Amino acid sequence: MELIHRALERRAALLERLAAEGTDGVRLLHGIAEGRPGLTVDRYGSVLLLQTGRDVLEPGEVEAIAETVQGALGVELVPVYNHRPAWRAGFETVYPAPSLDDPEVLEGGLRFDARPRHRGLDPLLFLDLRHVRRRVRAHGAASVLNLFAYTCGVSVMAAAGGASDVWSVDFASSSLAVGEANAVRNGVPFHAVCEDVFPAVRQLAGMPLGGRRGRRPDCVKLAARDFELVVLDPPRFAKSRWGVVDLVRDYAALFKPAVRCVAPDGVIVATNNVAKVELEAWLDGLRRCARKAGRELLDIEVLPPDEDFPSFDGRPPLKVAWCRVA
Repeated sequence: MELIHRALERRAALLERLAAEGTDGVRLLHGIAEGRPGLTVDRYGSVLLLQTGRDVLEPGEVEAIAETVQGALGVELVPVYNHRPAWRAGFETVYPAPSLDDPEVLEGGLRFDARPRHRGLDPLLFLDLRHVRRRVRAHGAASVLNLFAYTCGVSVMAAAGGASDVWSVDFASSSLAVGEANAVRNGVPFHAVCEDVFPAVRQLAGMPLGGRRGRRPDCVKLAARDFELVVLDPPRFAKSRWGVVDLVRDYAALFKPAVRCVAPDGVIVATNNVAKVELEAWLDGLRRCARKAGRELLDIEVLPPDEDFPSFDGRPPLKVAWCRVA
């Protein structure tokens, strides 16, 4: 368990800062960069979530890791092990877990659903986006558009930061339902648009709808408008009736309408989680795309992740650009 001990030692200062801000969701081992590719160990409140995507943990490893973490942190945690390829067979069938009574994770004093097993495969709150949620909350924009909102962590943070007009757009009603429950947990307003992002953002930008091969399926009707802050956090690749999300070959298909939804002197926060996409090339693409859309990026600040998501060379796979728009 020396690997776990060293990872926790590297996080000592971060853990102290997170505790001070009221956060108990943290990656304790980022295996790909800390000596154990394929393994991640996350704390979500009272839950210790171990995940593997390649090699299965050896018998007794879950218990040994849990004992090491609990001893180092001085807290009692419930270990849950998800070997991700086993998801479709049902985690409970392959790796039974203790029953949990509505577990929650704290971030900045706010409460979020921390169930380690649910209808989907991914955790309900992505810890690597913590620094973005923190910054959005501190920015204090009055109106926020959250695209690919998932369970709406960014939206809840924006509302907690004073935003009175927050829109969460996602095609998955189950994810938005979690987001709404998170908003209720924290007593903040919630407004969701359950729709494919392509038709939603294009309508908000005042652009024609389009559609794959000229087809125009039915969609939620929205009027054009702008927002002080737009967050664009798309998945790596996805297909729908309206278009293709491809962060390698065609980020502009999303960025162009999104940047047109930003109010003058507002901000767009863009993310790209594809490791092989070079940061500078991606940023140059954002600048060119904004100009073609009739907007100008006045400045771009790259937001580095918190220390619990280290990288080999200081070039993390998740790239976040905080862009002020003319």
